[in-house]
Amino acid sequence: MGVKTMLPSYELGFYALAVTCAVVYSGSGIFEASRDSMNRRAFRDGIKPGWHYFGRKMDVADFEWVMWFTSFRNVIIFALSGHVLFGKICSMTVPQHRAVVYMLYGVLAVLGSMGLVYLMIILSHCLVLYSVALAKQKWLCYVAGLCCLASFKVEPFSSWQSGFVTGAFDLQDVLFYGGSGFTIMRCMSFALESSERKEGIYSIFDLLKYNFYLPFFFFGPVMTFDQFHAQVSTRELRRKDDEMRNIRVHALLHVGAIIAVDIFFHFFYILTLPSDLKFINRLSDWSLAGLAYSNLVYDWVKAAVMFGVINTIARLDHLDPPQPPKCITMLYVFAETHFDRGINDWLCKYVYDHIGENHDNIMKELMATIATFAITTLWLGPCEIVYIWSVFNCFGLNFELWVQKFFQQEPFAKLEAKMSAATSRRIRAVFGAANFWAIVLYNILALNSLEFALLVTKRLLLTGFPVSTLSIWFITYCGVQLIKERERILAIEEEKCDKAKVE
Repeated sequence: MGVKTMLPSYELGFYALAVTCAVVYSGSGIFEASRDSMNRRAFRDGIKPGWHYFGRKMDVADFEWVMWFTSFRNVIIFALSGHVLFGKICSMTVPQHRAVVYMLYGVLAVLGSMGLVYLMIILSHCLVLYSVALAKQKWLCYVAGLCCLASFKVEPFSSWQSGFVTGAFDLQDVLFYGGSGFTIMRCMSFALESSERKEGIYSIFDLLKYNFYLPFFFFGPVMTFDQFHAQVSTRELRRKDDEMRNIRVHALLHVGAIIAVDIFFHFFYILTLPSDLKFINRLSDWSLAGLAYSNLVYDWVKAAVMFGVINTIARLDHLDPPQPPKCITMLYVFAETHFDRGINDWLCKYVYDHIGENHDNIMKELMATIATFAITTLWLGPCEIVYIWSVFNCFGLNFELWVQKFFQQEPFAKLEAKMSAATSRRIRAVFGAANFWAIVLYNILALNSLEFALLVTKRLLLTGFPVSTLSIWFITYCGVQLIKERERILAIEEEKCDKAKVE
């Protein structure tokens, strides 16, 4: 049935009311638990004094968020401001050489922050993969690239390389593994694009300009080489109507999101609470479900803010970077689930779509997902929790196709054809609601802990059955219907835009 199927407005209004009441009820339970645990001894490492005028402590369990916006806030602002300043001067005077200026500034920033040895390690990997690219053999590019990536992700090779970098500061490990991991992915993209080039090969200077673009260097997102090279080589720099206004609006939204998250952490300790399973086991099923879901939402907000700030800088440089990840609230299928749009695009282009083709064949899809999650496992760093996360998400992605193929068979296809479009949408939303919670439970494995994921699963499916299980399923069904309604409106707007372009 089509995505444009409409439901009665009173039905959608009821769904919105039900979801709102459920969110408020679940949130109130988390708020009370946060208030009661503020001075709990088990949480003293994760809950610290916050903004004094709130009169409450703050959840500081995510050290990356705390470091980015406290200790290293001024360093980040200084480095990115310098990049924007020099980039703007260069774009106004010698736009044909702006990529060179970006590269030089990036090299100096990496040198100043991480030291000469780290820079040499990065350059050596760039040189190795550039040499491999000269052979123009895709399989060799994959093998060499994955071996280089493994050297940063697998012991004892990762410790051996990181041991060369002297000094110690809070974000050193994050910067080391972030910069090196993204470097390998960019070099692999360069090598694979060079292999497909019919005449000649890109120069190593093109690779260095691509890799040392500072906003993308440490934290991504990964922009495939073909896109970056085409955009950065443009000499006529023109902005679309209202582009600067949109950039300013997005920048303000990101600042607002940062402030909102800090305020939120004064009242809801969603990151610290799951560390004490005995305490959260006292929560109601609704509050526990809300706690699991809010952990995923926070990780999306964190990724959206980080990539959003980086993308704002890139757009000032006249680039069109990968968009922030799709809001987790708007997802109910595994195929659209990701927290890093750049890595997702990279995997889709070079692995998933390359093997799975149109994703209609069960065996090809199985091979494509296994290959994709094998590389993702290596990218995240092989360990037990990552293995479990990969297996479950790989299964979920394939199970969607199996279910789809199953219900395309007789008599289900005929049965659906006889239904009204609205009835079909309602039935699909029931399955979408179950899939939604599969996505939540599979992903809190990696974002939180296996024990927390098992506790939530047990409470929702076993001890909470049937009342909590069915009621939360119904509320999720209401949420999926609201998502489908948004998709319907967007599809209609897109169709109108396409017609306007044709006319």
